Amino acid sequence: MEPEALEISPYNPHHRIPLSRFQYHLASCLRKNPKKAKKMASCKYNACHVVPVKKLEEHEAACVSRSTVEEEDSPSPLKVNLPNAGQKGHGNASVVSPRLPSPDVWNVDSTDCRPMFVLKSFVPQKLVCERTPDSQRQTTTPHS
Repeated sequence: MEPEALEISPYNPHHRIPLSRFQYHLASCLRKNPKKAKKMASCKYNACHVVPVKKLEEHEAACVSRSTVEEEDSPSPLKVNLPNAGQKGHGNASVVSPRLPSPDVWNVDSTDCRPMFVLKSFVPQKLVCERTPDSQRQTTTPHS
């Protein structure tokens, strides 16, 4: 079994942490070193890349994790473009919902065909329970 590579903590260079525990260490070391943390920033491509704020832009330009994130942001084959109102479409072309995949895409296992969740439709209109004033209540007298 090969020993795991050790990473050096950006908050304390004396800390050497196995890569599998590095994220946990960054979170705890961040809380323990608030002054140093103010001078550091996380890379937008990899949260484990913590560099001085002054060098962040330079790091992100050359970050090794950058290419994998940009590939994930590329257009998906499941995204469907709807024709604009100004565009003339084919007479027999059906309009496809942007949440549903194209019927031509049949070999993808993880298609997301569920309807979009809208919180507003599940929240009751009136969130505050109002109390009926005593003057408007019907008074009932016990029958003797």
